[in-house]
Amino acid sequence: METLRTPDDRFTDLPGYPWQPTYVETSDGLRVAVLDEGPRDAPVMLLMHGEPTWSYLYRKMVPVLLDAGFRCVAPDLVGFGRSDKPTEMSDYTYARHVEWMRSALFDGLDLRDITLVCQDWGGLIGLRLVAEHPDRFARVCAANTGLPDGTRRLPDAWWVFHDFVQKTPDLPIGFLVTSGCADGLAPEIAAAYDAPFPDPSYKAGARAFPGLIPQTLDDPATPDNQRAWEVLSQWDKPFLCAFSDKDPITGGGERMLIGKIPGASGQPHVTIEGGGHFLQEDRGEELARVVADWARS
Repeated sequence: METLRTPDDRFTDLPGYPWQPTYVETSDGLRVAVLDEGPRDAPVMLLMHGEPTWSYLYRKMVPVLLDAGFRCVAPDLVGFGRSDKPTEMSDYTYARHVEWMRSALFDGLDLRDITLVCQDWGGLIGLRLVAEHPDRFARVCAANTGLPDGTRRLPDAWWVFHDFVQKTPDLPIGFLVTSGCADGLAPEIAAAYDAPFPDPSYKAGARAFPGLIPQTLDDPATPDNQRAWEVLSQWDKPFLCAFSDKDPITGGGERMLIGKIPGASGQPHVTIEGGGHFLQEDRGEELARVVADWARS
């Protein structure tokens, strides 16, 4: 597997992101970058990003959560941020993404008693980790995400994105993130999302993700996700939904999570008003306060 590693100088003086990464290796030797801040004995907030962002997405939430007494762990998925980037789209599979994060977070960092905060692909990967390693997790907050099991077609807005990615080898990453924010992004913030990708050869992971979502029963990831649902349908630890009100892709998706996961019963689910798909950008501080207050209660 051929990989690329984004030069460090691409990450110099990014607005609002003063932290340096910790590096851990996956089971097959890839380097994963992890923002890991706060006391090592503090309760863990695992902040998982999705497509096509990186841990920069959580920069507004981290200070709030640190002030609330949590350890913040935000990995860059393989193919994103400062993590290694396999160069072929065929290098990326759903199963590999789950294993890469499992080995980095559990073998490498030995995280336990975790509060998972997950959005977009952060949920598709994170909820699989919860189902496959439930003893590692204390609670889950799902924000604009889900766990497709091959039985439902994604909304038309997602297919527009899917088709754009398929037809655009040099994806405009900053533009895509900007378009997923209700309030847009300042140019220097959009540039920070472009930073991990010096040229199109670094973008195989971002181009691969849409095609990895199981939407048919014969998809290779469907059996694993259906098995995950068997576990989640019995999950009785706290499960909170904090979806935004302006996401055309995941809007309404919280209803299935709340209806199928026992731990969601009686939780103070919230709709974050004024947030787009990337609600961490639009309403990051608010989401962090919601999560911190809920976890501490």
